[in-house]
Amino acid sequence: MSAPTRTRRWLTICAAVTTSMLVGIPVGHASDPTAGQPFGARQLAGAAGHRAEAARTPGALPSLATAADAGEGGDGDGDGGEADEIAEGAAQYAEARTSPGTIAPGAYSSAWSALGALPRTGGQWSHVTGLPYDSDDPRYRDIGSNSSGGAGLVTGRTAALAADDAGDVFTGSAGGGVWRSTRGGGHWQPISDQLPSQSTGALALDREGRLWLGTGEATTNSDAYQGSGVYALADPRRNSFTTRDRVGGAELENTTIHQLRFAGDRVWAATSSGVWSHSTRRLSGAWKLEYAPNPDYLPGGPKADDPDAPYKNIANDIAVDPRDPSRVVLAIGWRSGDDYNGFYAKAADGSWRRLADGLGELPTASDDVGAVTFARSADGSRYYAIDQSPQQLATDPDSSLAGIYVSRSGSPFGPWQRIADYPTLSTAGSALTSDGFKPGVQAWYNQFLQVDPADPAHVYAGLEEVFETRDGGTTWSAVGPYWNFDFPCWSIDPSEQSGNCPATTHPDQHAVTVGSYHGRTYLYVGNDGGVYRRPLNGSTDADGHATDWTSLNDGTIDTLQYYSVGIGRDQGGVSVNGGLQDNGQSILRSRDRVMGSNFGGDGGDTLTDPANGCNIAQEYVYLAVQVTQNCAVNDGSWLTDPSRATSWSVAPPDNQDGSAGARFTAPLAADAKDSATWIAGGRHVWVQTHGYAIRSSAEWASAFDLGEGHVATAVAASGGRVYAAWCGPCNNEGFARGIAVGNADGTGWHQLNLPVDGTVPNRYLSGFAVDPGNADHVYLAVNGFSRHWTEGPGAGVGHVFESWNGGSSWKDISRNLPDVPADSLLALPGGGLVLATDLGVVYRAPGSTGWKAVGRLPAVAVLQLKTGPDGRLYAASHGRGIWSMALASLR
Repeated sequence: MSAPTRTRRWLTICAAVTTSMLVGIPVGHASDPTAGQPFGARQLAGAAGHRAEAARTPGALPSLATAADAGEGGDGDGDGGEADEIAEGAAQYAEARTSPGTIAPGAYSSAWSALGALPRTGGQWSHVTGLPYDSDDPRYRDIGSNSSGGAGLVTGRTAALAADDAGDVFTGSAGGGVWRSTRGGGHWQPISDQLPSQSTGALALDREGRLWLGTGEATTNSDAYQGSGVYALADPRRNSFTTRDRVGGAELENTTIHQLRFAGDRVWAATSSGVWSHSTRRLSGAWKLEYAPNPDYLPGGPKADDPDAPYKNIANDIAVDPRDPSRVVLAIGWRSGDDYNGFYAKAADGSWRRLADGLGELPTASDDVGAVTFARSADGSRYYAIDQSPQQLATDPDSSLAGIYVSRSGSPFGPWQRIADYPTLSTAGSALTSDGFKPGVQAWYNQFLQVDPADPAHVYAGLEEVFETRDGGTTWSAVGPYWNFDFPCWSIDPSEQSGNCPATTHPDQHAVTVGSYHGRTYLYVGNDGGVYRRPLNGSTDADGHATDWTSLNDGTIDTLQYYSVGIGRDQGGVSVNGGLQDNGQSILRSRDRVMGSNFGGDGGDTLTDPANGCNIAQEYVYLAVQVTQNCAVNDGSWLTDPSRATSWSVAPPDNQDGSAGARFTAPLAADAKDSATWIAGGRHVWVQTHGYAIRSSAEWASAFDLGEGHVATAVAASGGRVYAAWCGPCNNEGFARGIAVGNADGTGWHQLNLPVDGTVPNRYLSGFAVDPGNADHVYLAVNGFSRHWTEGPGAGVGHVFESWNGGSSWKDISRNLPDVPADSLLALPGGGLVLATDLGVVYRAPGSTGWKAVGRLPAVAVLQLKTGPDGRLYAASHGRGIWSMALASLR
């Protein structure tokens, strides 16, 4: 079998619209069909997704059904790029937290305070995944793996970077806080764990050596959180951030910070609520709002509750004239287009005016200015810019990149000249050359620019890949290609799949900086796989690919974003595995010192046999389940002998039916009393009874049809009794939810009566826990925020509910539980309850009515809890890896 025809699991850009951290994002806009799609040939946005985007006009927010109507047919696992599937992936994380309405500012900060006031259990969390994670582990070159792609050691998504000339490097993760290295990278230490937000938007060092942190990730992806403001650390080499380091007041709470730029004695912040500035001399006092194009939509304004509000004041970057700090250009606009999109500067009367012309080849029309990044040469002689075009996003299936531009006057006012477009970059050694999949296809999500401090013509540009020009844009090289598959240096021979191609970076570039260590200057890049570096003037091969990338994800940093966790006995101990955002599935066996990746792509839900940790089922997306019975150990020999594959695709039929479909990360569970009986939820409740011996999608049977437009959000089973929660519509445009109950054999199914104004709130139902001794005794976890914070019908109150009669009636048992999104619920033998929330883990002891906080974790979302056969509780966090604690310590 030739390499081009191999069935490979494709890395995913899980990029949608920013989810609420301190303010809710209305999910109608989150159905952006350009987001959440796996990269590669299996799942592209294609013309269908882009047509859906084009059909949307500013202010008109389509439902998921509207996006679907614009799409074309195709199965959920792969070829059609159907718009409704892409929209589903984009929206799901946000929908769970915001539906049925929008969230008022302050919800998360209030929850964080309430969680801190809870009493605490005994015991301490032990960090399970604090060791290197090798995406190229040669043990796992099976049919479902991306091993040998070239990214090497990886961790979670990096959103910001800063470095100095003394070897200090700072990396800000999407959801795992800020980390510091004093050795030019590696040997990392967390320095922001005391802050109420671990989501990073921007990092910058000022002239005095102070480290500035803008919280709230601004890459508009579905699993990002908004932040708690800007912080400045006076001596970053000796201290960690605390809440006392916040700059100004609460003005920038509930925002995302895209960029921090310095001009004279002021710092400028490009945020999701316009452009703000503050003195760098005196850090107290309020931030000044410099410009918001639509101030009525800001908090406190007359239109603050409008569903469009979060999209009306988005600022991307600030360019300051090096010769006159008073001359500033603002790049403002929502990536999908709006009337206010464009470049702005101050007029003679002091007001901000949009620049209609005069910038040369840099576009100024509102439909041609989207996400923008600026970079200035150190000598002030040149300015560079990347511009993403909303018009291309809507009409061009190949790329949304308008171009890369230079102002050779050194002024942000130009004149600007385009020096690259996506056809140019596609022929520069890129791995992205397929129709519908060219460089900049997600330029609204992937952007950075860096100019060599010593050479204004030497520039690095980050899109999905890393590009370099040494002559000011005349020629380009893809020094960090998407991956090495199908390049001439990549070999089909399993014995030669390592070492022939030079190492590359993980795809999806977000951050860049330059710093020095031991007298050598390095380029640092951050992406969905963590942090990488190479010498600033490094070497390349004949194809223009860099030969000197080094991964700095050495295992001392763990910002891995888990959706799930599984544990089973293995080699005298346990193996621990779990599904990750854009980093496949990790596996850590009991004797390992390095984690491997046995499945590629986005990792969703996970099942692991407690008795045999090499029996694993991993969900990719939309119930694309793969199963292995040997941990997917394979040396790649399946490439020449397909019969030697060690994992099998066993997706339930909903995965093949885009009209019925399943959630992007769909629920998957084993019966608590029969590990061979599995339940999967799409539109249907699917059952299979062959356990890990399943080999075909045909082995699933539909136990119940949840109904047209309904998709499962949670499933659980015990002794043949099955509970399935659903939503549909799943966003704030007519949000509805329900619960169906029945038997695994297809008998006895019925929908429960859950009226909008009933005991169970009309919010996203995220998890069940069934009493091990009584299948009629069941608990329900409810996501989102209560009606105090949520503007939406029937938002209600409470997060944990109990039923003794199979769901016929429910009682709210939340009591002193903080009002925070609840993600996963676990019933322990003897009556204890453990709940995973967006801000940590809480516990209710048997016989008690009150909740306690479990140990101490940073302000990070915990999405799933499982117990292991070793008597420990395991928590999958979305930003700080997997943690465990002895169950006996919960008291």
